[in-house]
Amino acid sequence: MSTTRVAVNGYGVIGKRVADAVKLQPDMELVGIADVATDWRIRAAAGRAPIFGATVEAVHGMRAAGLDIAGTLQDLIDGADIVVDTTPKHIAAGNVERYREAGVKFVLQGGESHETTGHSFVAQANYDSALGRESTRVVSCNTTSIVRVLGALQDAGLLAKARGVLIRRATDPWESHLGGIMNTMVPEATIPSHQGPDAQTVLPNLDLITIAAKGAHTQTHNHYWTLHLTRDATRDEVLDAFRAAPRIAFIRMSDGLVALNSTIELMRDLGRPRGDMWEVALWEDLVTVNGDEVYLTYQVFNEAIVVPETIDAIRALTESAPDAATSMHITDTTLGMRRDFVTAPLGTSESTSRPSRAR
Repeated sequence: MSTTRVAVNGYGVIGKRVADAVKLQPDMELVGIADVATDWRIRAAAGRAPIFGATVEAVHGMRAAGLDIAGTLQDLIDGADIVVDTTPKHIAAGNVERYREAGVKFVLQGGESHETTGHSFVAQANYDSALGRESTRVVSCNTTSIVRVLGALQDAGLLAKARGVLIRRATDPWESHLGGIMNTMVPEATIPSHQGPDAQTVLPNLDLITIAAKGAHTQTHNHYWTLHLTRDATRDEVLDAFRAAPRIAFIRMSDGLVALNSTIELMRDLGRPRGDMWEVALWEDLVTVNGDEVYLTYQVFNEAIVVPETIDAIRALTESAPDAATSMHITDTTLGMRRDFVTAPLGTSESTSRPSRAR
């Protein structure tokens, strides 16, 4: 098995998780991480991977702070087959020409526009169209969840249209001391909110409208959907469609998982690194079917859900796995992903049995 040399530019909320996930993959090598920070955020990476300065000024500052710096961002790029850029929104777009000049493939995140790469990625939906490309953009956390959940019903031939309301966390937990929403809720300024059109960059035939608001909490997002089906269906048919789809895990009110914080606590109890949840957590006992309508709610762990998609994007661009099912099986097994958070974990035999559209 050949090894893909992966560089991570930006060691923040997503970057540090991607870096750790890369290290778990049998077909990848983390050649280094780049950043500009000199504080605890980058010091925590010491000994975990070679550290590079993202700018010349950053190299000087990091060395002055006593950090062992392996070189510049250009040095890191020169030693990589592919760069995962997890820098803050809009900074990555400014790095694109640099990657192209170096002849290295690159993966961007959902903070950049679809037009930056011309391709947006969710593994189960469009892995095949990313094979061998120069670049792709892994869509945002909320968009990833929409493609997973609505795509499951679309694959089953059940989805006609979808209308959803998203309650978003106000800010990431680690920086909530810098400001945020307190004792209020802030609607997104346009309808549809940006997540619906973004999902259509991956699944163009989705008929959906999203409405979003930021709430006064810092951990995870919560979605509420009214789905119109192509025909009358039973609840079992709808649940079977979700069971057949990858990266959706059931939770239940009856198990005591009654709020966002309870699921977060469960992830910690399961021993997940940083308490991460890579799956969409769908409340099974709240899925309600009335003829050709479905009502449901689920939870999105915004800090982690795009990590497995990013790993699969690396394989697609480098053609190191021929199809989505192969790549997702490796990724899901190495991360220890589950179908149900209270019953048995996702094992090898289960992961290979779940179909993917892989278009």
